Amino acid sequence: MVPRYSRPAMVAIWSPEERFRIWFEIEALAAEAMAGLGTIPAAAAQDIRHKGTPRAASIDAAAVEAIDAIERVTRHDVIAFLTWMGEGIGENARFMHQGMTSSDVLDTAFAVQLTRAADLLIEGVEALLKALRARALEHKYTPTIGRSHAIHAEPTTFGLKLAGHYAEFARNLTRLRAARAEIATCAISGPVGTFASVDPRVESFVAEKLGLAVEPVSTQVIPRDRHAAFFAALAVVAGGIERLATEVRHLQRSEVREAEEFFHAGQKGSSAMPHKRNPVLSENLTGLARLVRGYALPALENITLWHERDISHSSVERVIGPDATITLDFALARLTGMMEKLTVYPERMEENLESLGGVAHSQKVLLALTQAGMSREGAYAAVQAAAMATWTKLGQPDAKRFRENLLGSAEVAAVMDGVALDAAMNPARDFSHVDTIFARVFSA
Repeated sequence: MVPRYSRPAMVAIWSPEERFRIWFEIEALAAEAMAGLGTIPAAAAQDIRHKGTPRAASIDAAAVEAIDAIERVTRHDVIAFLTWMGEGIGENARFMHQGMTSSDVLDTAFAVQLTRAADLLIEGVEALLKALRARALEHKYTPTIGRSHAIHAEPTTFGLKLAGHYAEFARNLTRLRAARAEIATCAISGPVGTFASVDPRVESFVAEKLGLAVEPVSTQVIPRDRHAAFFAALAVVAGGIERLATEVRHLQRSEVREAEEFFHAGQKGSSAMPHKRNPVLSENLTGLARLVRGYALPALENITLWHERDISHSSVERVIGPDATITLDFALARLTGMMEKLTVYPERMEENLESLGGVAHSQKVLLALTQAGMSREGAYAAVQAAAMATWTKLGQPDAKRFRENLLGSAEVAAVMDGVALDAAMNPARDFSHVDTIFARVFSA
């Protein structure tokens, strides 16, 4: 991923230096397990660990280039790595990789990287949940207009809006934890996964030391449905990011102005128009979310491999592994900061709520009229006529509010007076169950 959208901790997981260190740890653990079973000499396993550990720790850009130079000859990355490690370990290096195949190292290492990446993503969602909870509680009773089809519908609160996003990311946290558990598997089963040349106890030993589960049937590779589920979970999280970012973008529109991204001192919105305050963070998040969702499809296509293995999945995963996790990690951090600093304008929300003359209360009037004896069809026609009379005259000198137009209707006046109408349109009714909803969302 490009540095602009990357954070150091996640990038480090995917560096070639770290990948090679993980490869060595797998090889060293496998050697120790084999020594314990008597498959290789104990002294050889000790030599691999004692000489290999500092060599692996010293891997830097120059060492990576040296390994790459070997690979340009061998055309095989694991062999190149083993060759380079062997140069530092010496004669006992011949006991490395006994009975193993490249996928044992590659797939297990990939599982380690994805698991570590998942841990950072889980931390990112937890931080976002904390920010959303704080802002939701802050604006629990801040009235605003709810919109459907981007058109005024009925009153809600800004806190309820944020509570809905909180609930979604709470589900996303569950999804990420499940994805982490599913991807955290180890395969040390040898060619075509039969354990013909490596004892299954080696796999169990390595898995336990790395905090992984053993893959029940590895075929030679870990089945890619696990990876597909992992990247699909990331895509769903990205969808939640875009949904919240899109809400902020709409609320920041000049015609709405109910909330906006924090505008820093010295910040410039446009190279041409000095007045601009653009929703650049939420627009950026929208684009990043599209990238993450795009990585789910190749992961799904990777499920189908030929027979016990091929490497059609390999090139895909070398790209989507780092890119998807780095991008999502950055996006979560950016969204958290954006929501922590989001500027909210309650007065503007109230102004917008009342801007259509009170028609947002139409359903409650409709229900009150039916309870007063009118048929639903008759009540609907009367309320809609009053609402349209209000809507079409907005801003004109002879404009009347919804309440006035309702009381001017003979059908309405026949069953309901001003006191009853005010009771039906009481804004407090819109928020009578806010506590119930918040208890559902935040009680856990």
